[in-house]
Amino acid sequence: MKRERLTAGGIDLEVVRGGSGPTALLLHGPTTYSPDAPFLGMLGQVATVVAPSHPGFGESSRPDDLETVYDLVHVYRDLIDALPDELIVLIGCSFGGWLAAELATTYGHRLAHLILVDPLGIKVGRRDERDIVHLFNTSPAELERRAWHDPSRQRSGLLGLGWQQHLDTAPDDELVRLARGWDSLCLYAWRPHLYNPHLARWLRRIAVPTLVLSGESDRIVAPGYFQAYADLIPGAQLQVIPEAGHHPELEHPEAFVEQVRRFIGR
Repeated sequence: MKRERLTAGGIDLEVVRGGSGPTALLLHGPTTYSPDAPFLGMLGQVATVVAPSHPGFGESSRPDDLETVYDLVHVYRDLIDALPDELIVLIGCSFGGWLAAELATTYGHRLAHLILVDPLGIKVGRRDERDIVHLFNTSPAELERRAWHDPSRQRSGLLGLGWQQHLDTAPDDELVRLARGWDSLCLYAWRPHLYNPHLARWLRRIAVPTLVLSGESDRIVAPGYFQAYADLIPGAQLQVIPEAGHHPELEHPEAFVEQVRRFIGR
């Protein structure tokens, strides 16, 4: 896996690319992925991985007029059109799972499989109930406790939620990446907080084989959230990864990649 550059819709994006097999477009969550993340190397044995940093994250550019989730969806439609494969595997994790679900409702004709990993993006509880912990108003220590089954797995380069707990050990260039991404996530997802009020209704339009993966110890969302997500997508499967929190691809890369391998049939 190595970092490269590509252009989608005139926007310059940083991308991690590598592996062999069918193309898998991987959309990250609150933090970008390092090329040396163990799960990426394992996933590269199953598919050709294309993992862009969202506009405004990492070293991807963000034009001033690009500021909503729907702007990101259009960027990724342009990126999918630029890929050589007629059909791709789309994998979205956390915030990236929200983006992947939005893409699948409108651009499913370019997808062979859809995999949503601890996805955000919908409202399932009552109006006065919080489905998703407020990422921007919760202490880093509490975020880490809720996001990880075992916080010791939060190694450098695999930061995920709660990274603010480890600022004293992060190099300066990584701090810049983290701060830039956090600002962009706030821009895209502050209000309403990490969901689209209309998405739940339109998940019924997803017509590709769909797998919802969730970490058994994910406490970023309310109990039953991922089951409700899967129930809204026709024919979707829900699989739970034991001893993993909101980032199963980081905490248990072997189990994560095995679930992907089985689902896409390789």
